[in-house]
Amino acid sequence: MFGYVRPPVGLLPPEEIERFRRMYCGMCHTLGRRCGSHARLILNYDFTFLAILLSDDDEDIKTGRCMVHPVHGREYYYNNYNQAGDLNLKSGGMDLAADESVILAWRQLWDGVDDNGLLKGLKYRGGIEILKHAYEKAAAARPEFDKAVRERLHELKALEIARCKSLDRPADQFALLLASAADEIENQTRRRVLEQIFYHLGRWIYLIDAADDLKRDAKTGDYNPVALRFDLKNGVWTPEARREFANTLDHSIQRMATAFELWDFGPWNKILSAVIYQVLFQIGRAVLDGDFYKYKNIKI
Repeated sequence: MFGYVRPPVGLLPPEEIERFRRMYCGMCHTLGRRCGSHARLILNYDFTFLAILLSDDDEDIKTGRCMVHPVHGREYYYNNYNQAGDLNLKSGGMDLAADESVILAWRQLWDGVDDNGLLKGLKYRGGIEILKHAYEKAAAARPEFDKAVRERLHELKALEIARCKSLDRPADQFALLLASAADEIENQTRRRVLEQIFYHLGRWIYLIDAADDLKRDAKTGDYNPVALRFDLKNGVWTPEARREFANTLDHSIQRMATAFELWDFGPWNKILSAVIYQVLFQIGRAVLDGDFYKYKNIKI
């Protein structure tokens, strides 16, 4: 994904940030176990947030070393079954999140190839080669999700080629793509809640990414639905356009919050609440103000 979902550092007590960090490290271990060591390269906070939402109630805590922490090691969460990483066995929420993260990253790399020329696209092609084996394993484990992502991105690409001026049509395709991440959840009520959260998160991510790229796209002439919808010149907001767009972003967050309140996420309630009710609003404001760079260096 795109890096706009940040950890709620400074908003919660240390023990909650440590909980988030354990999931971050747990996803690193799970990616390696499920899809190979190269899959760990895609780890980010967005995928950690995905894992938290898909998380089961039976994660345990281990302490282990890694390349980043080779001496003392760090605590991390893990599913207490299917530790062999057998793709044919029942998987926990972290396994599901790891597989889906790899598929999303792989498709995003191909999108980068399509959107850039030969030279600029080399780094994306390099990433594709590095992640190829990991993607093949993840796609074999989650063929329906891989198919859904591929189809939605195909529809999105068609809208981009047509230079669609609507905000809703392309944002809806990305929203539906992310909503499919909940398709394997067995509990029907929980699945519907997660579908709504993922849908509106996907819509928010697509729109905030377009807003973040306004000036760059104005220089390159690349498709940007925000610029086309509001007829912005040189990537500069008008007061009216900014106000309307901010309301659109806030509406997506409010719909996420409505769905969030319908389910008890147990030990993750405080973190999810902080992200949905505070962090996303902060990030949206920072992107519109041109200050998002302040959030890129947040560490846990």
